[in-house]
Amino acid sequence: MSIARFIAWMLLLYGAAGFLVLYLYRPTGSNDRGSKPFRLPFFRPILIIGLFSVITMSLIVMITAQEVGVVVTPRGVRPVALHTGWHVVMPWNNVFRMDKTVWVYTCAQSSKEGAKPNADAVWAPTKDGIKMGFDVSVSWRIDADQASWIYSNVSENDGGDEGRYLWLEENVIRPKLKSALALTVSNYTPIEVYSTKRQDIQDEVARRIKQEIGAFRLILEQVDLREVYYNSEYEKAINDKKLAEQEALRLIEVTKQQEELKKQEAIKKDIAILKAEGESKALQIKGQSISNNPKIIDLEWINKWNGQLPTYMMGNGQGVILSLPNKQ
Repeated sequence: MSIARFIAWMLLLYGAAGFLVLYLYRPTGSNDRGSKPFRLPFFRPILIIGLFSVITMSLIVMITAQEVGVVVTPRGVRPVALHTGWHVVMPWNNVFRMDKTVWVYTCAQSSKEGAKPNADAVWAPTKDGIKMGFDVSVSWRIDADQASWIYSNVSENDGGDEGRYLWLEENVIRPKLKSALALTVSNYTPIEVYSTKRQDIQDEVARRIKQEIGAFRLILEQVDLREVYYNSEYEKAINDKKLAEQEALRLIEVTKQQEELKKQEAIKKDIAILKAEGESKALQIKGQSISNNPKIIDLEWINKWNGQLPTYMMGNGQGVILSLPNKQ
């Protein structure tokens, strides 16, 4: 579009220059008769084409894919906005372009992440009255079909092209976000907020915000619950509780080990007692048997004999060695 405008203006200037040259170099007396005046070729048709092109280009408005156009006529704001493409707009009307892309408003504990230069996490009380902080981002955009209404009802507030959007973030998105979080989080316990119910909370906050900002012709794209914080005192209490629970678990484990050792020792003791009782009972039975039948000793001796007769030395070592022959 800008190239077409440039060409149109070049054609118009060329034609105007042709008329200027014609005026400057027109014959003024008898001395100029017979001399051929200087002329720009085809300046007349080029001037007509250039003039027509400039007028046509001034009536054509190009709206890009990222914006929507609001037409302001002498009678007021036209209710129907201009969408992507070329449009013919009379020169006495003004076209204001509005961004229809997605904007993201972030509240964060870190001063480098949020829309504010300082810590700006949203704090809301839980079901137990414990306040918890949230890093949360809201993705939103204007309803392109309602751009004329937004232009008419929301001031730029001296913020330039972005002033209208900054006003919407500070006066619509931010308060609706804080309200939705407070109303939603109050239905859950701190543990649920921190872990098991985070997705449910995010969905409920999105539902509430979507309903609230619709009155301002805004569209909610997404809510991201990015991080959850305890306040410092409650976090210390939780950490102390966790440490106490871990110590209790350790002591329980040590107690279990000691009880297991005691059980093992008791089992060993019982085994030793049973073994001793068994040996004692065996000796008692054996002694009773020998008492009742002395021949059992001879039988025991025979069972233990290796089949060889003993060798004896008679006297004080100077006698004869007697070896009894074995009978085969």
